[in-house]
Amino acid sequence: MRGRAKPPPSPLPQRDGVDPVRVRLPEDPDGRWATVRDHLLDRFAGAIGADRVDALLDGGRIVSTAGPVSGDEPYAAGRHLWFHRDFAPEEPVPFPVAVVYRDEHLVVADKPHFLATTPRGRHITETAVARLRRGLDLPLLQPAHRLDRLTAGLVLCVVRPGERGAYQTLFRDRLVRKEYEAVAPYDPGLVLPRTVRSRVVKERGVIAAREEAGEPNSESRIELLAHRAGLGRYRLLPATGRTHQLRVHMNGLGVPLVHDPVYPVLRPDAAPGDFSRPLQLLARVLEFTDPVTGEPHRFESGLRLSAWPEG
Repeated sequence: MRGRAKPPPSPLPQRDGVDPVRVRLPEDPDGRWATVRDHLLDRFAGAIGADRVDALLDGGRIVSTAGPVSGDEPYAAGRHLWFHRDFAPEEPVPFPVAVVYRDEHLVVADKPHFLATTPRGRHITETAVARLRRGLDLPLLQPAHRLDRLTAGLVLCVVRPGERGAYQTLFRDRLVRKEYEAVAPYDPGLVLPRTVRSRVVKERGVIAAREEAGEPNSESRIELLAHRAGLGRYRLLPATGRTHQLRVHMNGLGVPLVHDPVYPVLRPDAAPGDFSRPLQLLARVLEFTDPVTGEPHRFESGLRLSAWPEG
C-alpha cells in the first residue's frame, strides 16, 4: 500500500516566524461538499465563525499552489490549501531566548520560563521557535523535542528539515542525557539519592498528570545537591520523558517544586503579565553524540533558578 504523497511546498511565506495552516481536502464519498466553501464551513465555522471563513475567502487569503481560491470552486479531494490564521493578542514574555550553540545543523537555545517552545493553542508568536526563526532568519528551523512552557532551559532545534528525524530519534531512543535542576522543600527524612519508577498518566484536556498502579512507564533519579533555609537544590535525571514526569515524581516524594501551579494542588493561572513566580525547574544539561556529524556534544544552560541565588 502506497503512502500518502508528500504535500507540495507552501506558496505562502511564514508570518512572524509561524507557518501557514495547511489543509488537505479529504475524500467525500457521500458528496457532502459541492464547493470548497462548503467544506471549509463544515471544518472551521464552529471555531472561528462562518463570517470569518467567508472573509478569508473573499480577501484572497486562502490559496492553493495556483493562487487565491474562490469559495464557489468545485470541491476536489486531495487538494492542498493554505492560509494564515489571525493571531490573537499575546502577552509578551519579557525574557530573551539566548543561543547557546549554533552550527549548520543545530541551534541550541536557552528558553526562559513562561515561553512556550512551539506555536500551539494560545501561544503562537510568543514562542521560542517563532522568535528564533525571526531572529536568526532561519524559517525552516524545527525543534527536535519540547520543554513545557513553565520550564526553562535547553531546547535543541534542527536547521535542516531533512535531518530532524535523526535528532528526534535520539530523544525517542533515550540516547540524550538530560540533566535538570530544581528547587523544592528540603525534607531531612527523605532518603536521597533514589530512583523513582512509576506509571504516569496524562489525559488529553486534563492539566495535571497522575501516578497510578500498573507497569511503570517513567523513571527519574533524584539527587540532593545542597539545602539551606528549608529549601533543597536538586539534580533530576530523567530516563524517560513522560509529560510532567519530574514534577509528578517530586510531588510524589512530598517535595513539590517551588512555584508549581499544578502540583500538589491546581491553582488558578496567575494574572496576565505576572512573571514573578517562575516554576523552579531548569533543563540544565543536554549531552549526546551528534547523529549527523558523529561529534560528541555537551551543552549547559546559562540560566539560574531565582529561588536559589548563587552564593
